[in-house]
Amino acid sequence: MKLESFRDLLEIYLRGKMPEEKLACLPSGFQRVGDVILLNLRPEVIPYASDIAFAVKESVKGVKAVCRIEEIEGEARMPKAELILGSDTITIHKENGCLYKLDAARIMFSKGNLAERGKMATLARSGEVVVDMFAGIGYFSLPIAIHAKPKAVYAIEINPLAFSYLKENIRLNKVDGKVLPILGDCRKVNLGGIADRVVMGYLPGTAAYLPAAFKALKPAGGVLHYHDTYSESELWDAPIDELARQAERNGFRLKQVLDKRIVKNYAPKVYHIVIDAQFETARPS
Repeated sequence: MKLESFRDLLEIYLRGKMPEEKLACLPSGFQRVGDVILLNLRPEVIPYASDIAFAVKESVKGVKAVCRIEEIEGEARMPKAELILGSDTITIHKENGCLYKLDAARIMFSKGNLAERGKMATLARSGEVVVDMFAGIGYFSLPIAIHAKPKAVYAIEINPLAFSYLKENIRLNKVDGKVLPILGDCRKVNLGGIADRVVMGYLPGTAAYLPAAFKALKPAGGVLHYHDTYSESELWDAPIDELARQAERNGFRLKQVLDKRIVKNYAPKVYHIVIDAQFETARPS
């Protein structure tokens, strides 16, 4: 089924069950995580959520549950969701050769980061030590461990529920001993300077975590994958200047920007961006 026809299919099921003038407010798309469908519903159609959920289940094959997503809350990135059809939102999502088990109503899984999750597996190098500062359920740690053959991936996660799924996903993907899960705040977890590569897959406000990222890098330097949000007018000078300033404060210098890219829209004229940057020591040899 093509997403552009999704609203048309819903209208077919719902015509006569809701006011005609509200049909134009139906969702034009959805997010699928495993066999769970996540919907953003406009206020005008929330009273008809049950009918919409039933129409979705009839329109999309292999669906066991439908949820309404309201917002993402707090540092732990907890979605606020309402189950409107089905009884179980625990699912296994397959992507990039990885299996992600999660509760889709309680754990964030952004479809907009699909390409970035796959890309990380191609950027990491065999034999590297990687620190994933915001591991979640293993979004980046798993594809790196499965496809890049690193020496180790230290996966740090602050949310106990996400951490429980991270441990389960490590077993599910048979990367025990390769991905090392750590429950805690990455700003307080002191691994020493062990990392060749640090993944900072969190936003917004990621700059506040840069001191911890530099502390994780090997003394000689390494690569940071820096995610954050910036307005159109700030690209690309503002994030690069931020990285250079923070590096100097933490005993490093920005050697080169390896890549910079927009992942997705975050708000009008505001973007989720990633900069892959290499740093070297600024300390006297």
